[in-house]
Amino acid sequence: CPRQLKVPPYLGYRFLGERDCGAPCEPARPNGLMYFKEAEVRFARLWVGVWSVLCCASTLFTVLTYLVDMRRFSYPERPIIFLSGCYFMVAVAYAAGFLLEERVGCLGRLPGGGHRAGCTILFMILYFFGMASSIWWVILSLTWFLAAGMKWGHEAIEANSQYFHLAAWAVPAVKTITILAMGQVDGDVLSGVCYVGIYSVDSLRGFVLAPLFVYLFIGTSFLLAGFVSLFRIRTIMKHDGTKTEKLEKLMVRIGVFSVLYTVPATIVLACYFYEQAFRGTWEKTWLLQTCKTYAVPCPSHFAPMSPDFTVFMIKYLMTMIVGITTGFWIWSGKTLQSWRRFYHRLSTGSKGETAV
Repeated sequence: CPRQLKVPPYLGYRFLGERDCGAPCEPARPNGLMYFKEAEVRFARLWVGVWSVLCCASTLFTVLTYLVDMRRFSYPERPIIFLSGCYFMVAVAYAAGFLLEERVGCLGRLPGGGHRAGCTILFMILYFFGMASSIWWVILSLTWFLAAGMKWGHEAIEANSQYFHLAAWAVPAVKTITILAMGQVDGDVLSGVCYVGIYSVDSLRGFVLAPLFVYLFIGTSFLLAGFVSLFRIRTIMKHDGTKTEKLEKLMVRIGVFSVLYTVPATIVLACYFYEQAFRGTWEKTWLLQTCKTYAVPCPSHFAPMSPDFTVFMIKYLMTMIVGITTGFWIWSGKTLQSWRRFYHRLSTGSKGETAV
């Protein structure tokens, strides 16, 4: 570890495989932002800021629509609301990173090196709600499967809702506490937030890549099983001469919503896989470019390689596009009716008060 990058042991930083070593965070110096140029960092902040605001707006509207007409969203659809709520919090964290600029993710010489409290809070919001959203996706797929494949009524599914909440909130909480205890939180110079696995490949694999893969695999399995059951029901109904229009509409909506979730989630997974596969080479390349400045031995016998900036931009976009598309489920005439009724209740209520 270069002498200039040595950090106090209490920070728990690891960089280049060394303990008490922190990645540089100095925009003014050449290669001072690791693999990225200052113009790229500025663009990334704006990119993340714009998409986080759009995600905030879409998810907030979804959650407010639920609060306006709670009876409309029963199980198996209700997890979509919790999914939206989680993405709202994720978008809020990214928006905070955009507004705070480098004050949290990159303070002084090191990523997250000063404002540990701000860095920790943003990490907790981002990681906890990000992982909770993935578990709510699994629960959504499970409830659809129970309703379609196992013929469970919404009352029977709702009777088990406490277990859904336990899984969705307890598992991410345990993982978040573990990461904080291990001191694996790093500042992300591109987005201005803090997260796990920014400079540690092992943390990225264990706390991000593996859980996301498991959740996506389980959720997709339940979804496919539910679809097989729905197709079977449709065939029986057609054979009996029963109308299948309502069922077909439901199948199309579930199908579109599933694609709107699984495609971005798979792309995010692919971006993380790309990061963990080449992180070691990027670090060696950076060291090769800066070894003379830091007066450390220069690495040799490897093909230099820099990260593709576009992959990181796609990762941030796909992370928040899921939050934006959760609104798809409520884009219907029923939503307009719900808001009309709510407005009518408000206006008649205020008129009644004035009359008194």
